[in-house]
Formats: sequence, structure tokens, C-alpha cells
Amino acid sequence: MAVNKNILTTTLFLALITIPTLMIAQRLSYLDGRPQATKRIECKDFGIVLKYGDGPDSCDVYGAREANVNKVNDSYYLFYDGAGKDGWRSCIAESKDLKHWTKKGAILTLGKPGSNDAKSASSPWIIKEGKTWHMFYLGTPNTSPAPDRIPSFPYLTMKAKSNSVKGPWIKQYDVTPFSTKQNSFYSVTASPGFIVKYKDKYVQFFSGATQNSSGTKRTLGIATTKNLDGPWAVNAKPIFPITEQVENSSVYYDDKTKTWYLFTNHIGIDSNKVEYTDAIWMYWSKDIYNWDVDHKAIVLDSSNCTWSKGAIGMPSVIKVNDKLAVLYDAFEGYSTYHMKRNIGLAWIDLPIKIAD
Repeated sequence: MAVNKNILTTTLFLALITIPTLMIAQRLSYLDGRPQATKRIECKDFGIVLKYGDGPDSCDVYGAREANVNKVNDSYYLFYDGAGKDGWRSCIAESKDLKHWTKKGAILTLGKPGSNDAKSASSPWIIKEGKTWHMFYLGTPNTSPAPDRIPSFPYLTMKAKSNSVKGPWIKQYDVTPFSTKQNSFYSVTASPGFIVKYKDKYVQFFSGATQNSSGTKRTLGIATTKNLDGPWAVNAKPIFPITEQVENSSVYYDDKTKTWYLFTNHIGIDSNKVEYTDAIWMYWSKDIYNWDVDHKAIVLDSSNCTWSKGAIGMPSVIKVNDKLAVLYDAFEGYSTYHMKRNIGLAWIDLPIKIAD
């Protein structure tokens, strides 16, 4: 397929040097000067594994986004945002091998008019405590017009629980984990992310965004709690500057190297000044609470994705034997469009090797 080289300036490389499994790449600068990643790790794309359009009750008729994979016993469960006839809702699919999925349909309903999830109930992250599954999902009372109904600010973190990963999920409107805060890095977005139990606390890497005269700035923050049914304490400072332009999170901990790896989607900008999810980036750290913006690498973008040359969205990672599986959403071909996305699969060999 022919690709417009002017549009793809953010994915064009001047040089590519292989160093074990990490590659150094000089990327042409973003037109607005936002930070770039100058390293790459080796990631092999498998291709599309879940196509939008045929979910039960038209739950994903307009697109499938925000893949989030979990394993329970010998089955994988994929939560994804189905753009349906009434709006974006979280859907679930089941698989034994990550490649072949059986769609089960939507698992969350839209809230009543006036509620914080009246227009979207999507992008869930789950964690099990005892016999109870706790879900933190994105709610918003605002979307773009039909039929797309793309969620718009504010993005809020909401709560549900279940006795099974498959549901039914019971919403907990009386629980507010955390919310947006004026004059902060999360003034318009405080949406959920990866959750891990670390020592005596639960740690959540949430998405924060703020807006000013120069546009929207996005980053990741950390919130902690000891009670999954209670409020979370939000760290005053994000883990990256707001200029980093990243959102959503998935974390893998390598207990052999004692290293945390954080996968996130980067927001790029094209020649028409349209922002879109242009790549999956990975950061690494020995300290779960402290991260260095210089310790980052490109995982997947238009140069190594086999089927998408435009928008590549949120990653979710899970260890499978000696590899790390990466589930992500993308548009087939070239487009920065939010709709008509499919879910893809890629692989990273373990251990992840980062050059000094």
C-alpha cells in the first residue's frame, strides 16, 4: 500500500543500528518539538487477532480499542472497548492461545442520564483480592456526536466488582477512587491504568491530562491505596513531565533482573497538526515509584507493525513462557481515525535486554 511520506514524518528513520536486541534510531523531530524516543527494542508483530464489527448485539460494530488481557487458569480474557450502536462500552472475549478469540459481548452498561458514565463505560483494569474481582473503569458524561460517540473529557475513574472475571459486574457508584483536580496534571483526565500489589499497598499507574492554550498535555501518575473499595492517594507529581505525551499503562516486572517495564501509547502529531496514537513506548526502572524519561524505547510503530501504518494504540502485556505478548489496537492501513480499529498481537523475547 502506498504511504504518504509527508504524513509519516514521525515514523521515518534516518539511521538504524542494531545492538543485541536494542536498536538506536534517530527519528525526525515532531513538528511541535515534543520529546521523542531514540531507541528501539526488538518486537515481532503477529498481526490482527480480533477484528471489529461482529460482536454480540452490535457491541463493536464501529470499532475495537483499548485491549487489556488477563489470564485466569488456562484461559485468556480480553477486555476491549467496543464502539457500539449506543456508545463505547467494555466488552470481553475469551481465548486459549491469544490468537483465536470468542467474543462474549458487552460487560458494562451505560449509566443513567446525568451519571458520570452515562455516555461511556469502558477501558477497565482489574485485580483480584481474595475471592473478589475489583474493576476500575473509565466513565464520562460526554462524547462526540453519533454514530462515533468518541468519549471526551472529563475521563473519570469508576468502580465495579464481581465474583468472576467474566462477571456479572456490579457498579459501585458510592466509591470514588480518585477524580480530576483543577490546576494539576490530571485536570481533565484521571482515568484508570495498570494495578499491582506492591508491599503493603496497591499501586495504580493512571492517565492524567491537562489543557492550556498550547493544547492537551498527557502523562502518567501514581495512585496508591490499601483498600480497593476506598479512596486512593494520588502522588502530587506525575512520573513523567506532561510534555512526554503518553497515556494508558501496562506493567511487567522481571523478578530475575529486578526491573519494572512500563508499556504505554505515545501521542504523536502529523503534518496537519492532528494528534494521534502513533507508537507504543516502553520505559524501564528498578524503582516502581521513580522513572527516568531517558530510559525509554519504541516497541511498535508503523515501521515494524505489519498491518497498520497510522494509529497504533494502547498496549497490554502478559508473559507467555519465554516471551512477552503485546495486545494493542490499530487502524488497518493508514489513518489517524479513532474508529474502525482492530486488535493486534506482537511478541517480545524475554529477558528484555537494554544496552548501557
